[in-house]
Amino acid sequence: MELFFIGSGVGILSGFFGIGGGTILIPLLLMVGFETKTAIGISIVQMSFASIFGSYLNFKKGSLDFSLVAFIAFGGFFGGFLSGYVANYIPSKILEVIFFGFVSFALARIFFKTQNETDEEKELNKILLFIIGVFIGLFSALIGVGGSILLIPILVGFLNVDVKKAISAGLFFVIFSSISGLISHAINGHIDYKTGIIVGLSSLVGVYIGIQLKHKVSSKLSQRLLVFFYLSVIIYMANRVFF
Repeated sequence: MELFFIGSGVGILSGFFGIGGGTILIPLLLMVGFETKTAIGISIVQMSFASIFGSYLNFKKGSLDFSLVAFIAFGGFFGGFLSGYVANYIPSKILEVIFFGFVSFALARIFFKTQNETDEEKELNKILLFIIGVFIGLFSALIGVGGSILLIPILVGFLNVDVKKAISAGLFFVIFSSISGLISHAINGHIDYKTGIIVGLSSLVGVYIGIQLKHKVSSKLSQRLLVFFYLSVIIYMANRVFF
């Protein structure tokens, strides 16, 4: 039951914020006693469930723009596949520091965007989008998050994409990075399948609720809630990493 409630709660956040769920799931699993790399493996299983179902719901609602995220997603798949091999050479503490850095950067970009609103979307070369995807996929899978926690700030903060559109793109990106990361980590023996499946299936209920809520609030409110969410995670991880 504890894992069911954790999965459902993470699913709500996943659907509402467009994240894979690892951003909040990993700290929760660490709090209940899981080791970092085991928590990362469980998180990747959960993200695979949540991202596929959530992207289907976003597509049905017309908020998923495939042209925006296609090249980044393919890059993310390639980067995520490499992650399981790289993880063998990086200590758990270093992974936590990387996680903290990812979330800190995300908060800075989203907060900057809330203070400097612009409406004109920018465009990037498709090869550059693929390269961005490779690096996001590699480092996000290393720390057990789907990559949207970094991709959404890039889309909103640098390319001026509407926050709801960016959230849908972020969750779609998670499909590629999480599935490739799942394959890679499974090969290297990092996955607790029983716990991952329980958390993953229970998160589907939450994903549905989260996406329904996302489409009922304004883009401005979504952006402010993103800032609050990222700040909460940073406070927890700073306490774990540095104190």
